[in-house]
Amino acid sequence: MAKILITGSSGFVGYNILEKLIISNTVYATSRKNITSKHKNLKYIYFKNHEDLNLKLRKIKVDTIIHCATHYIKSHNFNDVAKIMRANLEFGTVILENLKIMKVKKFVNFCTVWQNFNSTKYDPFNLYSASKNAFLNILRFYQKNNKDIKYFNLYISDTFGPNDNRIKLSNILKNNFSKRKKIKIMSKNLSINLINIKDIVSAIEVILFKNVNQGSYNITNKNNFSIKKIISKLKEDKKFKISIYWGKEKKDNIKIYKFKNLPFWKPRHSKFYDLINFIIGQS
Repeated sequence: MAKILITGSSGFVGYNILEKLIISNTVYATSRKNITSKHKNLKYIYFKNHEDLNLKLRKIKVDTIIHCATHYIKSHNFNDVAKIMRANLEFGTVILENLKIMKVKKFVNFCTVWQNFNSTKYDPFNLYSASKNAFLNILRFYQKNNKDIKYFNLYISDTFGPNDNRIKLSNILKNNFSKRKKIKIMSKNLSINLINIKDIVSAIEVILFKNVNQGSYNITNKNNFSIKKIISKLKEDKKFKISIYWGKEKKDNIKIYKFKNLPFWKPRHSKFYDLINFIIGQS
């Protein structure tokens, strides 16, 4: 039974990883809410501020840290700046500062493909992805000074799966599949790289339980999904009631920077028909 610390367990990715790992591992989860766990393998670390978190981390020992916590803002304003810096830089640095004390052997950091916009390395799309790149520089400092720990940076794109409350196109289509609702999609040329949350979880299991070299890996689909093709396929189903209004924006197929493929891993649940079945409620 491994001992694992997960940050960001209230988010879509972190929650699904936690739900899988608590089955047969001891899992610690950081939380700003004072939650009492109902599962014998799950222990919440409640903290009021980063100073409080620092003190509490020093009291536990874990084999692996899975760092999912993030503050996402697509287009920021001034009031978002401090929140982005605290969540995406300061919080993660508090975790890194305690690697030796917690006896960590593996550190898994979730990244976004938007950190390398249009396949240009370290060219961030927005302030959010710029802060994620800045955290990588901080991570390199700790890596240099803690060489006995394995570090993994996993680059993911958009995700889909059940129990997702985020405002994403796949969720909008799913939640309104049989309603007579009109939605706007910015372009007929829009394409999205989507990965099933099941495949994200399986990538984590590979890192935890297989002998994999540290490094940066893409946890993405091989090909992007054409939104136009998705809509065309959905319209074959008589229950599809949504009316689509296509915008006139010219949207190119965004390229993803190619890091190494994660050994022992394939996106087995992220094919075109997996997405279609998710939207129509058959998965």
